Amino acid sequence: MVTASESATDIIGDVHGCCDALERLLQKLGYEHDGSSYHHPQGRRAVFVGDLLDRGPAIPQTVQLVKAMCDSGNASMVMGNHEYLALRNASACREYMEHGSSSALSERLVRLMHATLEQYRHNLPAWDELIGWLMRLPLFIENRWFRVVHACWDQALIDRILEQYGSGHMSPRFFSAAQSQGSSEARTIDRLTRGINIPLPEGMQVEGKDGFVRRFFRTKFWANSPQTYGDLVFQPDPLPYGLDEEPIQPRHQDDLVYYPADAVPVFFGHYWLTGRPAPLRHNIACLDYSAVNFGRLTAYRFDGEENLSKEKFVWVYHDPTMVDDSELYDE
Repeated sequence: MVTASESATDIIGDVHGCCDALERLLQKLGYEHDGSSYHHPQGRRAVFVGDLLDRGPAIPQTVQLVKAMCDSGNASMVMGNHEYLALRNASACREYMEHGSSSALSERLVRLMHATLEQYRHNLPAWDELIGWLMRLPLFIENRWFRVVHACWDQALIDRILEQYGSGHMSPRFFSAAQSQGSSEARTIDRLTRGINIPLPEGMQVEGKDGFVRRFFRTKFWANSPQTYGDLVFQPDPLPYGLDEEPIQPRHQDDLVYYPADAVPVFFGHYWLTGRPAPLRHNIACLDYSAVNFGRLTAYRFDGEENLSKEKFVWVYHDPTMVDDSELYDE
């Protein structure tokens, strides 16, 4: 048997409960099921960028599949913003599932988490097991070859957490400190799982393709010397008219980070891209291609290269009848 190199890793984007698509993607990548979990016969491992929860049709099954891979040593996963949302609201979510309501959950949260709440409400022990697992997830993964985070690699915040806690895992002490608004722990979780979000000017808002109204927009963390808001924006929804040409205000400039061009490749999800997957820069790849919105569940087949290649993206569709994705991959 040929054994994969230590760097051989398949990094997989936001699944959001699309379990059938995930199984097809793993099989396309060469993984096999041994009766307990998926594994690769050549020793490759998978890394998930987070956001298994919410929106999709088979969330508990997705969690079970990924957790089994992690428990068997065949995969690892970083926390996404949807995992943290469940973790932070775990008790209120349990109350909602037991009684059909919870005063601690806003209407917006119920709407956002609806699929998860409905699919776990008849299996509360599975919910409790999920929350225990989420508490053990890291916020980021880093080795000599690559980095993985859900939304934004902020080296200064990561260094501070490593100095204070020794790792990026969600320890009970870390989690407790993060519940204090404005703490460095809360800021770190928000930045790493949600990215750099710039508030829109007073009176402006964006209605996203997911139906949610937002008063902020998502930005790049690799823009070199951006001058206008149009240089920063990184989301499927356009900015309000004229804002893209406005100079970036100093208070927003001070909040930006820049991922160096000479750093190891970084992989992330979160941003709802569309179209054919490709690197954003030679060492930057987003793997969220809107799978749950009938897009592509996407992976990058990494083998230690410093310069990422569009030829190493692999994907399937949530709806397998949409397009012959093997034909697309050979374009």
